[in-house]
Amino acid sequence: MDSSLPDILASYDERAPLDQAYTIPASWYVDERIATLERENVFGRSWQVVARADQLTRPGDFVTTELAGEPLVIVRSADNQLRAFYNVCRHHAAAVVTAECGTANIFRCPYHGWSYGLDGSLKGAPEFDGVCGFDRTKNGLLPVRAEAWEQFVFVNLDPKAAPLADFLGRLVERMAPLNIGALHFFERRVYSLKCNWKVFVDNYLDGGYHVPHLHKGLNSVLDYKQYTIENEDRYCLQSSPMVSSSEDAATAATRTGDRAWYFWQYPNFMINLYSGYMDTNLVLPDGVNGCTVIFDFYFDDVSEPAAERNRQSIAVGERVNDEDVAICEAVQRGLHSRAYGAGRLSVRREAGEHLFHRLLAADLKRD
Repeated sequence: MDSSLPDILASYDERAPLDQAYTIPASWYVDERIATLERENVFGRSWQVVARADQLTRPGDFVTTELAGEPLVIVRSADNQLRAFYNVCRHHAAAVVTAECGTANIFRCPYHGWSYGLDGSLKGAPEFDGVCGFDRTKNGLLPVRAEAWEQFVFVNLDPKAAPLADFLGRLVERMAPLNIGALHFFERRVYSLKCNWKVFVDNYLDGGYHVPHLHKGLNSVLDYKQYTIENEDRYCLQSSPMVSSSEDAATAATRTGDRAWYFWQYPNFMINLYSGYMDTNLVLPDGVNGCTVIFDFYFDDVSEPAAERNRQSIAVGERVNDEDVAICEAVQRGLHSRAYGAGRLSVRREAGEHLFHRLLAADLKRD
């Protein structure tokens, strides 16, 4: 007999210290009820990255996306405010904005021509004269909270959530000296993986545990013995001194600097930094057995003469990602096996995973 959802949730003890802790159980990665609860309590209540700030610099610039099953449009309004709305017409629920991005003076629904201002207000409802009790002021697009930090635009579907600054906590202060504002967007790559989104996050947060075994090229430029893990608030910073190496020329040429910085912000956003380079990873669930990972690549120089160097750097990142994809998909298959229930955590390496699992448990067990 299948276990009840309360029993599945209770099977993980988030109070256990790291040296006594287990991972979250396999059922949390494969049970549809957990995925449904995550959509409501995790993705529906946390601040989520939905756009880059450079996509929304001028009044009228907009981006559309979907979050926790909800269609959204994010826009820079005429008064230069960053705003977000449910992309749902108040007449018969069609998507008002159908393009992925662009610039507009007004949003017009393609179904019956209802139009909305960049502030979400209803501007036009054709042939609606004589409709009893219809109040145009109460039929604008429904708003969603939106805020920006550094190059990233976040939204939160929960109107009662704490401000973005509270959610990010000490991450803001910790990243400030790294001056990521000096880096410029260059290119986006999108990957589809056959694994639960949490498997990808676990892999990222294992404190470099898998790097010597899985990423030979990357390992050649990291001082693995000096790799550190710091947990704070809702973020984890993994960091390593860089070393000179001739073992992998492509990696050595594109992953440079004194130190590598790997930030994870709960629940699903990663920022990876080397000298003159940054990539961000946004992990989005696609059912219990799949996820989409969006990589955005940034460089200090995005001029045409630097383009080839930048593409070589992206190629190194793709090679590392390919190695991660193979192992993450293998893990997902193993999580379905009767041979596995939960695993122990390395005290030296897996404090980040422990933080992730405890934060996730707190959200899933809420209410």
